[in-house]
Amino acid sequence: MAVTLTDAAANHVSKMIQQRGRGLGLRIATKKSGCSGWAYVVDYADELDADDQVFDSHGVKVVVDTVSLDRIDGMEIDFVKSSLLNQGFEFRNPNVKNECGCGESFNV
Repeated sequence: MAVTLTDAAANHVSKMIQQRGRGLGLRIATKKSGCSGWAYVVDYADELDADDQVFDSHGVKVVVDTVSLDRIDGMEIDFVKSSLLNQGFEFRNPNVKNECGCGESFNV
């Protein structure tokens, strides 16, 4: 079981944590949302909870709660820049069966 980052995503997260001045790593979770059922929640991990799983990817900790891990196990997160104003995380989740048309939610 693992959730990984690409080099680009790891570099971006490291840079953001350094600018922020604190943080253990990147927290990834899922929540009920949208027309397909689930959405990703991305935040800084400032502390670990008892049910967290921690993965090291390119020197960056990726923190996932065990309930979310069932939906995103095997996922790779990339950081893409298509222009100066358009940049963000791209999720490559092998568990996704369907996504809504707007790309805001997914189903596993």
